Amino acid sequence: MARKISVDADFDRRLLIAMGAGGLVFSTLMARLFQLQFLQEEHYAKLAAENHIRLVMSPPERGEILDRFGRPLASQRQAGRVSVVPERMKNPEETLDQIGRYIDLPPERRRRILDEVRANRMRNASFVPVTVAQELSYEEFARLRVHAVEIEGADVQMGSTRSYPRGRDFAHVLGYVARASAEDLDRMTQGRSPEEVKIFREMLRHPDIRVGRQGMERFAEDWLRGRPGRRRVVTNAHGRPMEELAQDPRQAAVPGKDLFVTIDAELQRTAIERFEGESGAAVVIDIASGDILAMVSTPAFDPNAFVNGISGKDYAELRDNPMAPLYPRAHGGVYPPGSTFKMVVATAALEAGVVKPTDTVRCGGSYRFGNRTWHCWKRGGHGVMNMHNGIKHSCDVYFYEIARRTGVRKIAEVAHKFGFGETFVLGMTGGRSGLVPDPEWKMKARGEPWFEGETLNFGIGQGQLGTTPLQLALMTARIAATGAPLRPKLIGLGPPSDEDPVLDKPLDPAIMEIQKAGMFGVTSEPGGTGYRSGDLGLGGPRLAGKTGTAQVRRITAEERAKGIRGGAAIARELRDHALFVAYAPTDNPKYAISVIVEHGEGGSRTAAPVARDILAAALRMDSGRTPTYARRASNTVPDTDGPGGGDPA
Repeated sequence: MARKISVDADFDRRLLIAMGAGGLVFSTLMARLFQLQFLQEEHYAKLAAENHIRLVMSPPERGEILDRFGRPLASQRQAGRVSVVPERMKNPEETLDQIGRYIDLPPERRRRILDEVRANRMRNASFVPVTVAQELSYEEFARLRVHAVEIEGADVQMGSTRSYPRGRDFAHVLGYVARASAEDLDRMTQGRSPEEVKIFREMLRHPDIRVGRQGMERFAEDWLRGRPGRRRVVTNAHGRPMEELAQDPRQAAVPGKDLFVTIDAELQRTAIERFEGESGAAVVIDIASGDILAMVSTPAFDPNAFVNGISGKDYAELRDNPMAPLYPRAHGGVYPPGSTFKMVVATAALEAGVVKPTDTVRCGGSYRFGNRTWHCWKRGGHGVMNMHNGIKHSCDVYFYEIARRTGVRKIAEVAHKFGFGETFVLGMTGGRSGLVPDPEWKMKARGEPWFEGETLNFGIGQGQLGTTPLQLALMTARIAATGAPLRPKLIGLGPPSDEDPVLDKPLDPAIMEIQKAGMFGVTSEPGGTGYRSGDLGLGGPRLAGKTGTAQVRRITAEERAKGIRGGAAIARELRDHALFVAYAPTDNPKYAISVIVEHGEGGSRTAAPVARDILAAALRMDSGRTPTYARRASNTVPDTDGPGGGDPA
């Protein structure tokens, strides 16, 4: 009996312990449940939401580039696009086969897409879309849109793309945009924080994002790009977007800023048309403001072809075209200036005091120096020439003599005053400085001394001297402005181009008046080499200018004796370049111009009529309108500290 009581007591004790332990566990569970359900409800609701809500990059709208009166030169437009997302595809080749039923997919493009899909997977970026085709036609977009649900990993939608509505007209000024390369990423992330680099990487892989590759698009990349934002998107278990939630204004993308150039798009088009298919360049400058009103390089390429990637075949056609459409002639083309340089030599001679305007030189058609003979372009010679007539008739013998008296160093010094030998960026890429040779340059470059005979060639704008059409226009503008300082501008409203030199080295106004009188004689006095080009056809205003012919080959003594060949008698690439510089009106100069017609032979015959018609158009279009950017210059614009403005999103 006593044993039974002891067993029952032990059982009761164990039961109480078990019940106590169970109660403790139950109480703990209930407390934890209370904590999860009530005290931490908001926290876990947020975590649950984040399991199916993704923050998706929202690309910024790239800023527009507009001409001086607000006409769009580069803008954004909507276009149909199909892309694939690597993480949503089991078999990329099968997906491309399905897409290929509705649009044309050449083998070269298929290979590129598959390579990009593999690359995204290798760098753990399978979520980044790979563009299959852009610029879809209405029919292609409609077909793919209907069948997209049947194609694994395909995404068909309207996207934003860069557009150049004026095509080739501004190709060498604006450049173009393209998909970002590894080099672009390295260049754009130098000196940035790891967080900014991460944002850049994500942004630049977005199918809508393009970066400036050349020209103003590249120079003003930070200004134009804008700042990316974030969109909240509800996704299903497979990561496919199902719904877009309301946008948080603080995470909205910030569009890029608009950029205004100083060019008048209508004048640019007129100038291009005037070349009538010839290759060459023209630059028009507002003398008072320094605004560049036209900058033509022709022929040119269509920048629209580069936006979504140009094929190797199409690029090879551009690269190998003998007319060189990729060559930025206006600011990157280097040519001997020929006789258009003679005003620089005359200025140097007067500054040096080695001649007076009335001093004369007799031209018999040749000039003997040492054991060589230098020839004048006029076989029988010009007779007795003073400075005015030397410029008017473009007498080579006169300029051989005054160049010899002046010396190479003084001529080079004055050439730099006019802007020769300087690089002008002006917001573009591809600009070149040309070359103003002197004894120090020759010794450094070639290890040879300077010979005085080289100074004679320098005196007529030949030899090693190399100039750009832009520099020739700046020289002309300084002469027309009677030596006043000049600061050329191509960006009206946008990021400053601080590296560009200001042409403010002193030039004697009296000497400039002598050069202007000589240029007037060229176009408005009988015997002037451009006499028929002075009349602008506007019932009064005239232009003053200077012709030039730049040799591209050496003429032998035998050919000179038999008669110099030209025109159809020699291949086009052996014909001389034709140049002309001018300003108008002569009594109150407003615009200066330089024109080069490659292999056009005669400056008066080929280049002068082109320059005359462009200047006449500039004067006709001159309505006194204030440029649009001048009215908008005071508007506030966002900063550009992060990937396109302000702090990174």
